Amino acid sequence: MSTHVVVMGVTGTGKSSVAKALQQRLGWFFAEGDDLHPAANVAKMAAGIPLEDADRWPWLEAIAEVTSAHAVRGESTIVTCSALRRAYRDRLRQAADGTVFVHLVGSPELLAERMADRKGHFMPASLLASQLATLEPLEADELGIVVDVAGTVEAAVEQVLEFLP
Repeated sequence: MSTHVVVMGVTGTGKSSVAKALQQRLGWFFAEGDDLHPAANVAKMAAGIPLEDADRWPWLEAIAEVTSAHAVRGESTIVTCSALRRAYRDRLRQAADGTVFVHLVGSPELLAERMADRKGHFMPASLLASQLATLEPLEADELGIVVDVAGTVEAAVEQVLEFLP
């Protein structure tokens, strides 16, 4: 059976960095969730306007299509997606058996600092608070691991690799 890793968390946690490092170690197909957002979503976020559920569902469907297509072929995947709400994660789980979540977490101060340092990303630091308010952490019945991002990307990747089946 294939495995589908969703690297999740609020903005600034390093989802892309961790996911790319996992892809290098595992050789699995990688999809950057930010690249799957409809243009209207990117424009909204770039303007500092938080997304609503209606904005997120087409994006989640696009991510689900990626994992589902690879699952049919027995191929494992790594995707990035904030997956802030349980309902979003439920949809991603439905798309492909073997879906696991890597929930990256960090203090609001650390995340704000990281966001201030990054260049060329459409997501402004002003949206961090709305994402933290929306976040529904992984629940006990959800297959996944919580990884603190205060350390290095490599340390986070090692934790994930120890967790994966």
